[in-house]
Amino acid sequence: MALRNLRYEGDEILRKKSKEVSVVDDKIRTLLEDLLDTMYAHDGVGLAAPQVGILKRAVVIDVEDGNVYKMVNPKIIARSGEQIGQEGCLSVKEKKGIVKRPMNITVEYTNENGETVILEAEELLARAICHEVDHLEGILFVDRVKNK
Repeated sequence: MALRNLRYEGDEILRKKSKEVSVVDDKIRTLLEDLLDTMYAHDGVGLAAPQVGILKRAVVIDVEDGNVYKMVNPKIIARSGEQIGQEGCLSVKEKKGIVKRPMNITVEYTNENGETVILEAEELLARAICHEVDHLEGILFVDRVKNK
């Protein structure tokens, strides 16, 4: 596949809301693969389409739990508990911050085969999904940092 150019804090596209994907086709599957390649090339654990300049609701995540998550139109449908921890972002260079996220979430999304998936996630995976879904809404982790 291909590496895409990352967009960085200050780029207005990162502050825009992404559009729903109406059909999972070869173009979207290619985007998901490119997102993975780009994420791995930059040593990330997640990447959202707006971070490469595409306002589509697509994200990829690999928190090294043995799974690679390719999510189209992810929607967090339940959340519980609380975790507070440090986050960084490939689109926000040289910054880290303490962010409060839910400990457990349930997310509904469409996979690369066009199938609906409901996933229960906790801890790091829950944090990563919340972080990437925020990107789809034009929200960066620095907006959520405690005690800025």
